[in-house]
Amino acid sequence: MTGSVHPRQLAFALPHAESLTRDNFLEGPANGAGLALIDSWPDWPNRIMLLVGPEGSGKSHLAAIWAEQSGARSTSAHALTAAAVPGALATGALVVEDLKPADFDERAMFHLMNLAREDGAYVLMTARVTPSAFEAELRDLRSRLRAVPVVSLLPPDDRLFRALIVKFCADRQLAVDEAVVGYLATRIERSYAAVRQAVELLDTEALRLGRPVTRALAAELLRGG
Repeated sequence: MTGSVHPRQLAFALPHAESLTRDNFLEGPANGAGLALIDSWPDWPNRIMLLVGPEGSGKSHLAAIWAEQSGARSTSAHALTAAAVPGALATGALVVEDLKPADFDERAMFHLMNLAREDGAYVLMTARVTPSAFEAELRDLRSRLRAVPVVSLLPPDDRLFRALIVKFCADRQLAVDEAVVGYLATRIERSYAAVRQAVELLDTEALRLGRPVTRALAAELLRGG
């Protein structure tokens, strides 16, 4: 056969820095209660608090801000063990990320909640669902979890949604104009996860194709989506 074959340009997934500072947090009605909780520390209504919100809603960002303020250590709920609890609470403050039903050691969590209360330590947990979804086998743990005050993060309003698009693009060092932001804001699902996914797609394909991120490129990639 004649003719030339043009090789497909590979796009390498290079790490990008996502700033988790207080100054870089985008505040709006959807997450105002969460930010107010962080800013009110240590005057919390309870020493153990739970931030609940959908994927990508800013739970980890808020937790990082609080950890910086409080000197908290951080662990994932899945990785927590009973033996590690005393060390985890050594600074008097702890972030427990991504608490999921049936995906954590119940005895470790029960030990954590008891020791935190005894030591007067602060614990900030994050989850995507409220404690009513946690059908823990340990009855006492189930009641303890359901007694933890919940602060909810809501889906973003239009202003915050557009600001998130700009922020996620900036985190990836993508230059976008209002045409791109406006197109994305009206074409993708109104969720944090959808923004992150769309921006990641734009970044990857713009690099692969050697093209700038424009409204035309966004339309090509999201058409029919």
